[in-house]
Amino acid sequence: MSVSPEEYKKLNEKASPPTKELRNLSGAFLIGGAICCLGQALINLYLRAGLNEELAGTACSVTLILISAILTGFGVYDNLAKFGGGGTLVPITGFANAVVSPAMEFKSEGWVLGLGAKMFTIAGPVIVYGIAASAIYGLFLVLFGGA
Repeated sequence: MSVSPEEYKKLNEKASPPTKELRNLSGAFLIGGAICCLGQALINLYLRAGLNEELAGTACSVTLILISAILTGFGVYDNLAKFGGGGTLVPITGFANAVVSPAMEFKSEGWVLGLGAKMFTIAGPVIVYGIAASAIYGLFLVLFGGA
């Protein structure tokens, strides 16, 4: 059966559910904003506890990673992602979720071939390209000044 591009487009539009842009955008804004507000509150808390700015930022990152990993383990982060969509991809929490989810899924296959091998299936390329990009950026700084 041959279908023209116009007919295919009509069939595709008929079969596809309508997008809920306003709902998706507002969910991402609320969840992403809440994660960022939590991060700022943690930084303020750590600063009041006597840490300097650098250590407060580090402690905040570690705390957000821990919270995200725990919420992923209990299945709560998935529910947040269903509502917040892209808002849950705030770098630290989204990265922690990307590492913990495959680790939980493949833990039954063993420590090495399951957990160890599959843990970085999603996050691995992010790490590789991040390191490569930072090396290239560093090389540019050294060669063209600024370092």
